[in-house]
Amino acid sequence: MSQNTVLRFSRADTPEELFTGQWQNRTSVLDEYKTYLDDRWSEGCTNAWKLWEEIVPLGYKGSYQRVRAYLHKKRTSPQLVTARPPSPRKVAGWILSRPETLTEPEQLQLKTVRSHCPELHALIRHVRSFAVMLTERQGERLPHWLDAVRQDDLPSPPHPRRRHRP
Repeated sequence: MSQNTVLRFSRADTPEELFTGQWQNRTSVLDEYKTYLDDRWSEGCTNAWKLWEEIVPLGYKGSYQRVRAYLHKKRTSPQLVTARPPSPRKVAGWILSRPETLTEPEQLQLKTVRSHCPELHALIRHVRSFAVMLTERQGERLPHWLDAVRQDDLPSPPHPRRRHRP
């Protein structure tokens, strides 16, 4: 090591001070497209070739290899571990259960699921009012309940796929 390098190392208060030079904060032709690439990545598109083909018409003049290298860093970097979402069966069980029988963690999870899907608010309200109507034998309220369900215009559940067994 040269004397100047040793002096620079000895005068640095933090390790970050050593990382200054020509390669830091250098702009890339990809910089203005990184936001687009990040958005598409978060949407689930992880194919470097497809993403390169998408940004070329937007004005990107760089190479495919640069895009591939950028996405390779995203692919190999440690990712945050997030809790696995509850299964549809589990959520349906919570909706069909009496609210007072749910544990506190189940109530919190249901609240989180509801915050991600606005249609669930109306669905849960209708399911619970239907349960009250059944348990309290209030059949005369059925036409009013049906009108309320129709007014909310909730999406229909998908039709189950039929499995053919030999």
